Amino acid sequence: MELKDLQSILLPGIPEKRPLVIAGPCSAETEEQVLATARNLAAHGVRVFRAGIWKPRTRPGGFEGVGIEGLRWLQRVKAETGMYVATEVATERHVFEALKANIDMLWIGARTSANPFAMQELAGALRGVDIPVLVKNPVNPDIELWIGAIQRLYNAGLRRLGAIHRGFSIYDKTIYRNHPQWHIPIELRRRFPQLPLLCDPSHIGGKRELVGPLSQEAMDLGFDGLIVESHCTPDEAWSDKAQQVTPDVLNFILHTLVIRETTQTTESLAELRQQIDRLDDELLALMAKRLRISREIGQYKKEHSMPILQAKRYDEILSKRESQATEMGINPEFIKILLQAIHEESVHEQMKILNQ
Repeated sequence: MELKDLQSILLPGIPEKRPLVIAGPCSAETEEQVLATARNLAAHGVRVFRAGIWKPRTRPGGFEGVGIEGLRWLQRVKAETGMYVATEVATERHVFEALKANIDMLWIGARTSANPFAMQELAGALRGVDIPVLVKNPVNPDIELWIGAIQRLYNAGLRRLGAIHRGFSIYDKTIYRNHPQWHIPIELRRRFPQLPLLCDPSHIGGKRELVGPLSQEAMDLGFDGLIVESHCTPDEAWSDKAQQVTPDVLNFILHTLVIRETTQTTESLAELRQQIDRLDDELLALMAKRLRISREIGQYKKEHSMPILQAKRYDEILSKRESQATEMGINPEFIKILLQAIHEESVHEQMKILNQ
């Protein structure tokens, strides 16, 4: 895919600078709520207003959006504030209605991007349409599924494409609603460096107090923009009230962000990078040595009819190394993930010895 850069998804009059900001309520609830929020955001300089019209819910019975009526409210936002408007689409009918209402930008949600059949339907509905379309990552951490969703739109002739990182659902409890797993959007950027990449700190954090720190992290990682949920009275919101901020708070967050220049040369980092390269070489040599010893252990276990998995020993290693990591100023959770990967590969090597 020969994807275009940030300029491709920008609408007339929006400057090409970081961050591109798209903001508005999780859901369009009433005409008054939509207009009040939009006017406040416009007063703070936000140029693209977002609002969910059709809301996919995990379980039936919850608020599932106002539907087509909300598109008329977005038309009023355009007419009265001059803002561009964006909404989520999940079906062919959604696309038809949004385009008929002259919506300026569309995004595709995490549940939809995880479904190749749904993505193909949307690609067919959008064929031949010149409109910016942003694709959220699938709910599960699968970069190939994310790329596949974007590719289906690309194959339908769409070129004004972007990606939204909204985090991933995991079973472990964390401070986040959806775990960021930053390495996945970073890998997406590595593969498609021109693809515009936005961050959704509202859905990653799930709490309004995390919107600011997550927005800064995204900027530090070179993201092009932010799509943030903002509501005039968030505590009264009909959906996702905990993660929405007022327009005034959003304005404060945006003005406190540190935006680092992404085009600076890195010649002064050459010596430090050489040190990193040397240390990486040493780490690989040590890893090769460790795996050789694991194979020797596997041979011993085979000769003495011992089981490969020694659960007590593994638990002791994890506990000890996590404590050491804390003392050394290293994130123990990182060390746990690293050791789990090493242990898995060691078991794999020993299994090969056992099956010889």
